[in-house]
Amino acid sequence: MPSPFLPKGSKKLLHAWAFYDWANSVYSLVIASAIFPIYYGALFRLAGVEKVSVFGGEIARAPLISYVTSAAFVFIALITPLLSGIADYLGNKKVFMRFFCYLGGLSCMGLYWFSLESIYFGLLCYFMGLVGFWVSFAINNSYLPDIAFAEQQDRISAKGFSLGYIGSVILLLFNLAMVMEPGRFGISDHPDHPAPMMAMRYSFVSVGLWWILFSQYTFHYLPRGNKREGTPTNIVFNGFRELREVWGQLGNTPTLKAYLAAFFVYSMAVQTVMLIATYFGEEEIAWGSDEQRTTGLIVSILLIQLVAIAGATATARASRAFGNIPVLVAINFMWVGICVYAYFLVDPMDFYLAAGIVGLVMGGIQALSRSTYSKFIPETRDTASFFSFYDVAEKIGIVIGTFLYGLVAQFTGSMRNATIFLGVFFIGGMLLLLRVPSKKNP
Repeated sequence: MPSPFLPKGSKKLLHAWAFYDWANSVYSLVIASAIFPIYYGALFRLAGVEKVSVFGGEIARAPLISYVTSAAFVFIALITPLLSGIADYLGNKKVFMRFFCYLGGLSCMGLYWFSLESIYFGLLCYFMGLVGFWVSFAINNSYLPDIAFAEQQDRISAKGFSLGYIGSVILLLFNLAMVMEPGRFGISDHPDHPAPMMAMRYSFVSVGLWWILFSQYTFHYLPRGNKREGTPTNIVFNGFRELREVWGQLGNTPTLKAYLAAFFVYSMAVQTVMLIATYFGEEEIAWGSDEQRTTGLIVSILLIQLVAIAGATATARASRAFGNIPVLVAINFMWVGICVYAYFLVDPMDFYLAAGIVGLVMGGIQALSRSTYSKFIPETRDTASFFSFYDVAEKIGIVIGTFLYGLVAQFTGSMRNATIFLGVFFIGGMLLLLRVPSKKNP
């Protein structure tokens, strides 16, 4: 059935775009933040090992997952420009968004078979899940200036993140019930895995199903994309050429250039914190028993999500009162304090407090960063190119952040030292934001 035509700014179109956050945010919560990091750590504890032989060497569990994450984002940074070039010329970016949505969903289901014995297959599913999530998310971001007017973008961007938090919390609560009371769901011990770990494996399958099924609403209403005028030539590498063109245009848009420099630096730290926070809590906090660790970590992640709903909404309102850039500066300052506080965390109650503060600033900085960039880009039909540049900058930052975090953790033997390291990036981002021309602040 063909997608209905909906005019730019229509409520139904805006809701359909925002609803993709409801569909895909279960990945970022259940897989990236909550259940998978706990499952990953439990595999090593169950086997009584801290290191695994992989890629020709012995690597500890925390640096291993950090390095694989870095490799995934290198791939994402390379493939996104290729796809944006093809999408711009063919005007079919929804096809690519659907493909990577399905790739991510199926990869989540593949994590059901993640084990130390099949470590390469498991890491491949983890790798492809990251690729599917981030590439489809990047394409969805590129729709924002196509479907919303400038005065709508802060609000609808915040609505998307809020829907994502609500949807992902609903699924996580269901998964938590399975993990805490597996018997009630007919889940029993497996020869290699106790019942709670089997419940975690079923959680991975539930994420893939949720993601794919709920995304159908978004795909039904989103337009195919803007087709570039003229005869397509060399479409495979046009994405890189377009990135070069965007880079060249930055000289004529000093506000956008200054903002992107700041975004690159602080986003490097934000995304790294989001990707490693649960691994940090799983390894560095004195939880007591394994059951207390599992419960405590999931409660912490739930707390982050619930507070983030209010944080995203409050940030959107604050931006209308004070402007986007001043609010982003304030949020970066709060992140610096979080990084310093994290260095001293030992007690679970302190970790809960840190989780609440992280939730307050996490949703706000993501939603506001996306809408601020959308306002700064010049008028163009090729929004995919500008958002491709935005996403490539973000992914290169994640590659650097996660790799350096793993390196610091590996050579110092402590993830705590790496948190201070991340705080430096937030200070840099805050200083660079102060250099964005104030007279052009959105």
